[in-house]
Amino acid sequence: MKNRDIHKTISILKQAVKQWKVPIVGEIQNRYRDPYRVLISCILSLRTKDKVTESASYRLFAMAHNPREMLKLSAKQIEKAIYPVGFYRRKAETIRKVSHLILEQYQGAVPDTIDELLTFSGVGRKTANLVVTVAYKKLGICVDTHVHRIVNRWGYVDTKTPFDTEMALREKLPRKYWIVINDLLVSYGQNLCKPVSPSCGICKISEYCDFYGNIFPT
Repeated sequence: MKNRDIHKTISILKQAVKQWKVPIVGEIQNRYRDPYRVLISCILSLRTKDKVTESASYRLFAMAHNPREMLKLSAKQIEKAIYPVGFYRRKAETIRKVSHLILEQYQGAVPDTIDELLTFSGVGRKTANLVVTVAYKKLGICVDTHVHRIVNRWGYVDTKTPFDTEMALREKLPRKYWIVINDLLVSYGQNLCKPVSPSCGICKISEYCDFYGNIFPT
């Protein structure tokens, strides 16, 4: 993919994803406008499908929607509410630890920087970037498996790990696309550009994609 093609690609993606449901973390933000619930839903979403994350998030938030209320719940109560998300026992512990830290060190407010969020147990770069970009609308690039896979398929970057992809995108991707790139590619990756058997034949950005060009050379 040539660098100039990214503008055309993003424009096409913005239209294409309108037919699909907003990824769950974006939905949580749209519904609550609350960084804490965005953070908790991010934690729940790791290694978990959106549909499961959605149900678990709403069950948990019906019981507690801020750090103080969350700490009134036992780990077992949280586990029961969020089951069957992946690693639900570990995530229940993480939610309690994170809630305690937010109360003790941040007066109940979720920090708005990637560096501070990375000091939280169980919070990695994907979650930190997602909270900063989705909840606070600050610059960051959240790279999950979909973003990593698709931008490499395009040939826009050539990287081996999500961290390397984030760093490459920070160097190359125009800043006006930093916040939106995750939601666009999560939707596209879940529904069309799947890990196995992507629907290249109906993809409207195939002409800009190296992967498609390699399968169907002109």
